[in-house]
Amino acid sequence: MSRVMRQLRRTLTAMLTAGTVLAMPMPATPVVAAAALAAPGRTAPQVPTGHITWRPCTDAGFPGMQCGTMRVPVDWSKPRAAQLDLALVRRKADDPAHRQGTLLLNDGAGGSSIEQLRLATRNGFPDIAGAMTQRFDIVAVDPRGVGHSTPIRCSEPLKPAGVSYFPKNRAAFDKLVAHNRTFAKDCLRRNGPLVAHVDLTSTARDIEAVRTGLGVRRLNWYGIHYSTLLGRTYAALFPGRLRTMTLDTALDDTTSPLTRIVKETTSAEEAFNRFAAWCANSTQCALKGHDVAAEYDALVARADRTPLPVAGGTHRPLTGEDIRGATQDYLNIASVTWPALAKAIVKAQAGDATDFTVDPDGTLDPVQVLVPACLDNARPVSTFEEADRLHKSLAARAPHLGGAVRSQAALAGCLGWPVPARPVRAGHLISGAPPALVIQSTHQALAPHTAGSAMAAQLPGSVVLSREGDDYSMFLLSPCVRAATNRYLTDRVLPAPGTTCTN
Repeated sequence: MSRVMRQLRRTLTAMLTAGTVLAMPMPATPVVAAAALAAPGRTAPQVPTGHITWRPCTDAGFPGMQCGTMRVPVDWSKPRAAQLDLALVRRKADDPAHRQGTLLLNDGAGGSSIEQLRLATRNGFPDIAGAMTQRFDIVAVDPRGVGHSTPIRCSEPLKPAGVSYFPKNRAAFDKLVAHNRTFAKDCLRRNGPLVAHVDLTSTARDIEAVRTGLGVRRLNWYGIHYSTLLGRTYAALFPGRLRTMTLDTALDDTTSPLTRIVKETTSAEEAFNRFAAWCANSTQCALKGHDVAAEYDALVARADRTPLPVAGGTHRPLTGEDIRGATQDYLNIASVTWPALAKAIVKAQAGDATDFTVDPDGTLDPVQVLVPACLDNARPVSTFEEADRLHKSLAARAPHLGGAVRSQAALAGCLGWPVPARPVRAGHLISGAPPALVIQSTHQALAPHTAGSAMAAQLPGSVVLSREGDDYSMFLLSPCVRAATNRYLTDRVLPAPGTTCTN
């Protein structure tokens, strides 16, 4: 195991054990309070100028870097109305004499790109990155509504006790819809118009403002997971503004929402089965020698009968549905989060389900994941009968996880949502975009391997670089992926179609 992987494992394990909440970098200018965005009688702020205010970062997690903010409209169709702040962190190129441009790091809906940069920096990213950090300024931007940018904050619980995303009867379905409406009403009250404007199109317009503020003609894009959709959307809206596009763990929104849920469910269930097979025979697994799948199923059934407590009393007891819903993110980096999942199961078997309340990499806020999803995804389910048919289909495909994946949680959490969805049109050829490097694991809990081809097909000339394994965020993990990415960044040369990385 490489030094970077050993450090990554130590860092993530410490975060999981402690339930770490990472410190925020202080923004360069005051963040607009969410409630103030909707406050009546406020004087309309000035139209944003595209100016970024930079200061040296005072946060120890960003040594020698610059922290910045810029203002953009909440509603791009009303540029003189309410505004919000975008937070940025910039790491200047190590070799300015051979600098080739700016690489924008964006982790997509609900994920803080700034915290991803912190995590990568803590785990040796600058030392292993090669040309990426030598020749490119790295700029991490938290999307609107997320993290250190003006955030979406709601006081109602996302899914309180007694509410199920898998309702078993009409009364439970009605209870879910009623709660979602109460939750949305609270979010709207606290955040004002921002709740209706955290969609992909609004966020892509922010990226164009960032490009202008940086004073560069073209950006280089590095997007992970949901940010692959954001990069595709930006490329479609602003042709010619990207020099390169690296898309890690692409998602496929060219199919129907229900098909997308089924495919994600199948991928997550396959990943769980691979975890269980590894765990039964690995010395790195706390359940070595056990029937891991059977013990997991028994834990879920036990928690559904009597919810399991969480240490410290800071979280309600967890049901089996909660445990299933938390498992997918534990399957994303085999060498790091698989051992952590085994420990979480053992700990929960002993009566403490705390580890199933912790995001494995500490960069996601569940509320900030859900609210954009309610805007970016069509809503094909509106009745209990439709939901029940879907859930029975998912249970048949996924006997262990039961279909408790992110896209299903978005569908369930958006039932009754009062703000109309505004999904982007997907599947058409995009002109003016560079041929992209799409990096896709052969096995991944968040996205099937076929999603890489679906993304590449929209961006003429693009190539899918497969990576054998179960991971995402592959630049950190694979020397082969790093080499291919850096060659693409510096020389804009893509690997041969059909290339697979095995390390």
